[in-house]
Amino acid sequence: MNKLQLYKLLRKNINLSYKRSPAFEQNRWAKVLIGFGGVMFVLYLILYGILIGMAADGEAGTLITTMIIILPIDFLLRFIFQTTPAMMVKPYILLPISRYSAIECFLISSHLSGFNFLWLGLFIPFAIIVVFAGAPFLQVLFVVLLAQLLIILNSQIYLFFRTLVNRNVLWIIPGLLLYAIPFIPSLLTWNRKTFDHTLDFIHTFNTAWWLLPLVLLALCGLFMVNRHLQFKYVYEEISKQKEKQLKKVSQFAFFNRFGIIGEYLKIELKSNLRNKTMKQRCIMSLVLVIVFSSLIAYSNIYDNPMMTNFWCLYCFSIYGMTALIKIMGQEGNYISLLMTQRENILSLLKAKYWFYCVVLIIPFVIMLPAVFTGKFTLLMLFGYMFLVAGFIHFIIFQLAVYNKQTIPLQLKVTGKGNFENGIQIVIEIAALIVPGMIVGLGYLTVGLTATYIFMCVLGIAFIVTYPLWLRNIYNRMMKRRYENIEGFLATKP
Repeated sequence: MNKLQLYKLLRKNINLSYKRSPAFEQNRWAKVLIGFGGVMFVLYLILYGILIGMAADGEAGTLITTMIIILPIDFLLRFIFQTTPAMMVKPYILLPISRYSAIECFLISSHLSGFNFLWLGLFIPFAIIVVFAGAPFLQVLFVVLLAQLLIILNSQIYLFFRTLVNRNVLWIIPGLLLYAIPFIPSLLTWNRKTFDHTLDFIHTFNTAWWLLPLVLLALCGLFMVNRHLQFKYVYEEISKQKEKQLKKVSQFAFFNRFGIIGEYLKIELKSNLRNKTMKQRCIMSLVLVIVFSSLIAYSNIYDNPMMTNFWCLYCFSIYGMTALIKIMGQEGNYISLLMTQRENILSLLKAKYWFYCVVLIIPFVIMLPAVFTGKFTLLMLFGYMFLVAGFIHFIIFQLAVYNKQTIPLQLKVTGKGNFENGIQIVIEIAALIVPGMIVGLGYLTVGLTATYIFMCVLGIAFIVTYPLWLRNIYNRMMKRRYENIEGFLATKP
């Protein structure tokens, strides 16, 4: 069997695995929303392609100059929507084929993924406009081809850093620094003219013929590096190499006073400190809060009232949203044990609610510098903290009724993504949109001060009544317990 035949067979197996998956119904819902989001993204790209083409004034190389902005955006979007291809390789490692053949096929598949070609929605309108503006056709064709190869190269850079970030979240720092290189001189001098000089320097070489073989050489080099890394880390996970022994086991005796809820609080805390999946999520959320809080406090980038309110809400809700959106997923690894005693799940939900309410103290403290610089007010921070603790948690905890896919606690490369069904998607969209609507309507009608007071009252109302709505969630979970247990067991790694 040659590489082309193997590639076709693997693509066929991937499609069949999706159809045979217990989560096929959820996958179809996710595909519909992803398709809709892709269409909207392409429409935005067409608009920006037209604007950049009109501003280029017939200079085809302008597209390559703008890639210093397009590539970082593409890199960050991939972290949100794309995973490493090695997650699909696990079933093929022990087959009688070359050990790298499956990895190579999935890497080639990542080159040809539809995500890489979405940017043509920007490149093609730009090309049409600059051609009609007088740019040579062959030069425009060269520039578009080079820009598309840069996007494919960017996909390999993403795979490299995503694989390393899965091992250690600190690898995100060199990844971001790589894309910050064109902006570093202007940041060091705090002079806009320095950035203009950087753009002029890039513009001088943006249509040079040697850029094409240089990009192709870099693409081949990164392909070989990713080929090695993907196999190395997948093999480590499937071979279950021994983890380092813990030198000290923390007892967290303080939680003993809370009885069974205290025991679940210990589990939640230890899971966030030890398990790879949850620990990385915790660190990434903390880094994002620090970055955006610093930008707001010490720069004038987000001086607009609506933007500062948006980022304040985001900083408070980011960790809870990323963790609770898969609520009960980690417990799916031992769901049968949790079902052995009456109201075990209710105590677990209470422990989770207490834990994620207390965690809100961390962003509150981190954002205090923004209060000292006059960007935020204490009432604003209290308003968003209570709104997240009460109202947003009330919405997100509804997912506990419908989530039924187990999340691996230690697997980072071979773990499969968990898609959502229709009800879950509606709940997630409501958690994202409704708080923003409350703030927006309050800002336009009664002013921000009255809005913050209303947010405090609304949040405290849900906090005080949390035993009632958690009991309601628990009762609805028990009505679906057999369906959910079946889902958890079917998706258990």
